[in-house]
Amino acid sequence: MIIDECSKEKTMIKNPLGEERINKLLRSFAIPSIVSMLVGSLYNIVDQFFIGQTVGELGNAATNIAFPLSTSCTAIALLFGIGGASAFNIALGSGDKKKATRYMGNAVVMLFCLGLILCVITQLFLEPMLRFFGSPENVLDYAKTYTRITSFGFPFLILSIGGGHLIRADGRPKVTMLCNMTGAVINTILDALFVFGFRWGMTGAALATVVGQFVAACMAAWFLSHCRTISLRRVHLLVRLENVKRIILLGMAPFSNQLAMMLVQIIMNKSLKYYGSMSVYGEAVPIACSGIISKVNMVFMAFVIGISQGLQPIASFNYGAKQYKRVKEAYLKAITCGAVMAITAFLLFQIFPRQIISIFGDGSAAYYTFAEKYFHIFLFFTFVNFLQPITSNFFTAIGKPKVGSFLALTRQIIFLLPLIILFPLFMGIDGIMYAGPIADFMAAVVVTVMVFRELRKDIYR
Repeated sequence: MIIDECSKEKTMIKNPLGEERINKLLRSFAIPSIVSMLVGSLYNIVDQFFIGQTVGELGNAATNIAFPLSTSCTAIALLFGIGGASAFNIALGSGDKKKATRYMGNAVVMLFCLGLILCVITQLFLEPMLRFFGSPENVLDYAKTYTRITSFGFPFLILSIGGGHLIRADGRPKVTMLCNMTGAVINTILDALFVFGFRWGMTGAALATVVGQFVAACMAAWFLSHCRTISLRRVHLLVRLENVKRIILLGMAPFSNQLAMMLVQIIMNKSLKYYGSMSVYGEAVPIACSGIISKVNMVFMAFVIGISQGLQPIASFNYGAKQYKRVKEAYLKAITCGAVMAITAFLLFQIFPRQIISIFGDGSAAYYTFAEKYFHIFLFFTFVNFLQPITSNFFTAIGKPKVGSFLALTRQIIFLLPLIILFPLFMGIDGIMYAGPIADFMAAVVVTVMVFRELRKDIYR
């Protein structure tokens, strides 16, 4: 018992998460996380750029049709990546190094295995899935070509994203950044070679993506086998139900958020196709514009999510170590950083919509008109969109996944999804655009109330 207590005390004292200044910790964890998220978003942005320049509007629409599958990969990666990282840090903060090691090993195995399963399902049911996602007939062949190839990269994409969270939890955020940057740079170089050089179109963009993901996954696997705080061995890879349940519980909030995003994407594509066919824009233009703008918005969200991910190990460890004032300080500073990013993004989206959309190739007059309206209306409340991801991840990090999951669902499922269905009945395709800012505002109100109640508790004073 004396040895255990000494070990626990030693872990808490020596780990910088429990004693380093919060400002320094947040910078050291958030900046690499932001860079990693930005690099991750480049996989989609780069493909969108090269496809837009060579294939055009239909190619851009095809990548948007395939995007729910990429969201599925991210959902799985966050379920076992953030869930595993939170379980790992909480156990490490409380001094249970043995349990922390098993959480890490089980998370790695689940990441790769679920990626394989998703790949097989996609290959078997590709065309029905793409039709279900809302693909118009003139876009279907492009979407099939792109998705059939990129699905082979699903196990590597999931392992690289989820593994990055585990490496960050091990206290090496710069290593996570390195893995993601390497994959993205390879993807960009090969995109230019395959699409512009060899003129392989959608096939070239898909192949470049898979190769980049494979390299990033191999790097992540190597670094996970050489952890700093633990020694990961083969015995720790043996999956145990109790470990998986704990990881899933803690990863449910970001997982739920991604699933909600996927569901909204599918309903959005179907609605854009249906109401677009009854408007001057047609079926493909709204889907293409929505896809590009959602990926541009992902660049802004990369900053916000990167901050929330940088907050996770700090909040988890200190909550486990019962240093609650440090938990509150870390959250408030993360929120402040997120607000600055959100206001900057809002100004860019409102002032320069045409310049942004023009980066991804030329289009018709209707194409530019719809894109500008979508930026101005759908993303109007961008300046409050930092609250939900940071706060939902905060609750998960302190071991309150039910609250985190609820907050993760507020914007997408509770507010946006019903509004996307109802508003167009009265306003046509414009109703889809007005659903966005209303859902953003309502979600921000709910999040503010919930986190205010949490931080008023005596333990944080």
